[in-house]
Amino acid sequence: MEKVNFRTRVLTRHLQDSRRLAIAGDISCSPCLSYTPPEASEQPFSFDVTSMRKLMDGHNLEDRDWLFNLMIQSNLFNPKLRGGKVFVVPDYNQSMEQQREMTMKRIQYLLDHGVFQGWLTGKGFEDEMRKLALLEVIEIFDHSLAIKIGVHFFLWGGAVQFFGTKRHHDKWLNATENYMVKGCFAMTELGHGSNVRGIETITTYDSRSREFVINTPCESAQKYWIGGAANHATHTVVFSQLNIDGKNEGVHAFITQIRDAEGNISPNIRISDCGHKIGLNGVDNGRIWFDNVRIPRENLLNSVADVSPDGNYLSAIKDPDQRFGAFMAPLTSGRVTIAASAVYSAKISLAIAIRYSLTRRAFSITPNSAEVLLLDYPSHQRRLLPLLAKTYAMSFAANHLKLLYVKRTPQLIKTLHVVSSAFKAILTWHNMRTLQECREACGGQGLKTENRIGQLKGEFDVQSTFEGDNNVLMQQVSKALLAEYVAAKRKNKPFKELGLEHMNKSCPTIPLELTVSTLRSSQFQNDIFCLRERDLLNRFAAEVSKYQAQGESKESAFVASYQLAEDLGRAFSDRAILQTFLEAENNATDAPLKNALGLLRSMYVLVTLDEDAAFLRYGYLTTENAATVRKEVAKLCSEMRPHALALVSSFGIPDAFLSPIAFDWVAANSWSTNQN
Repeated sequence: MEKVNFRTRVLTRHLQDSRRLAIAGDISCSPCLSYTPPEASEQPFSFDVTSMRKLMDGHNLEDRDWLFNLMIQSNLFNPKLRGGKVFVVPDYNQSMEQQREMTMKRIQYLLDHGVFQGWLTGKGFEDEMRKLALLEVIEIFDHSLAIKIGVHFFLWGGAVQFFGTKRHHDKWLNATENYMVKGCFAMTELGHGSNVRGIETITTYDSRSREFVINTPCESAQKYWIGGAANHATHTVVFSQLNIDGKNEGVHAFITQIRDAEGNISPNIRISDCGHKIGLNGVDNGRIWFDNVRIPRENLLNSVADVSPDGNYLSAIKDPDQRFGAFMAPLTSGRVTIAASAVYSAKISLAIAIRYSLTRRAFSITPNSAEVLLLDYPSHQRRLLPLLAKTYAMSFAANHLKLLYVKRTPQLIKTLHVVSSAFKAILTWHNMRTLQECREACGGQGLKTENRIGQLKGEFDVQSTFEGDNNVLMQQVSKALLAEYVAAKRKNKPFKELGLEHMNKSCPTIPLELTVSTLRSSQFQNDIFCLRERDLLNRFAAEVSKYQAQGESKESAFVASYQLAEDLGRAFSDRAILQTFLEAENNATDAPLKNALGLLRSMYVLVTLDEDAAFLRYGYLTTENAATVRKEVAKLCSEMRPHALALVSSFGIPDAFLSPIAFDWVAANSWSTNQN
């Protein structure tokens, strides 16, 4: 009762004080907030945003803009008027079934307008780069649409293209490009995802009928998460163990029809839906079981190995490990496109969050003064601007990876595998962190589906695990680096692959006391990244060797050294990304552009030094130097602040593909808007 009386007295005094203040006229009504476009309030751009976009996108700008406009023009892309602007974004209020059907309608629209021309039948560099550019634009609109297209062209079509030979190309590539067949890619199983070698689907050969017979021997062997399988795909590439005369010849790939043209499931095949997901519900992921499914001998994709009509196994590659590696090598396309799309997702969220922070105000610093713009708070700058700099760095990394993929040669296959594994992991992790920070930085508005960022979290979360779990990919990177290290030491020859040439030089030294000019010098930045990679590779090799000397197998020693392996994988990735940044910076000729890039590069490096405990853990930075780095990051934030709008404008993403809070969020939430 005492507490009740106390609360009553407090509330009475509060109400009496409020009435007295109102009578005294001490409280005045605040004017309503109004929206001012950041273009009207921010400083003029210090560099040419068109030139920066050319550097960022890297290629096919006209093709990209053509596709942006093509989508904006069609009602299939769900245009909505909000706050005086039209936005195109999928309707996530639709049921899973409706989203899937809308995905197919959009594919048909793009097909009818020539978007996919040359995606499989084109042969040259230009065709490849155009395909990658257009897929990135599709990603910006809808991840489901891009994944559905990617499975059809890059996985199904890519498997036919790279695993197959002329007989497969002639029969399937043109039909795939024109969607006369709809393909999917049946590799992963309920019991095996990243460990492709362990898949349990079994294929045998019947020499009497000259057919392969595919079986799902147990429930864990069911094909799982197969994009396109649940509703629409007519054919799939089945990855299976090939058993010839009782001998397992390892994983091979087979073309198999799973539906007829009318959508009826083929005999001896069972298909089930994977169900509703946290994102990508426009993709019909399915599960497949094979019960003595017979296919022609010619349906074996035979660029690496073949089976003769009478049942003899033929391959020029006798070593099973090398043969498996040859099968897996073409699959890097998935990691390449995932890495690039992750960067564009981060760009969308940063463009929205930073534009919002340039118009949204909160709290006053002094009495009776105007509320402060969110991006004028140092803490808000620290949340968003380092991520902006990292996104620039990773955009250059993605461009480098695409060129490496398109210009690949047999000699570059190992490098492509390692770099694509590293960049896919680092870029997708960065995207998820960026989406979360941008969601929080937009407050409650970040929760609204129409404002995109929250929805993108669910849509892109899968990137951390598909086409290879990120942690597994990083272990593969460290394994490859260790193999290079051991080979170079054993042969007493210099390093010449995977960017390890810096280890042929003397070990960099870091000054005992770091100055501002040193911190911002590209020489220091490259040195400290190279020092970390070199030292961690030496430590990793020594630790694995120690475990082996104690009787552990090489694989067990590697597993036991996982902490150093993780640190080494990140060190390799960060150094490789920095090199792509420096190359892009060197390609810029305009002084204002180079100045902006230098600022971004310094932020990328220093925030990495600030956030990665490895620099302190292994002694590359003293605690005093770490404190200096931290202060410099804050200073770089304040220097980046005037360029924030120009930097996100350089992404080149049309307004329609952002969201209402990136523009007039007051008008977008007005009563009249909601009534219409």
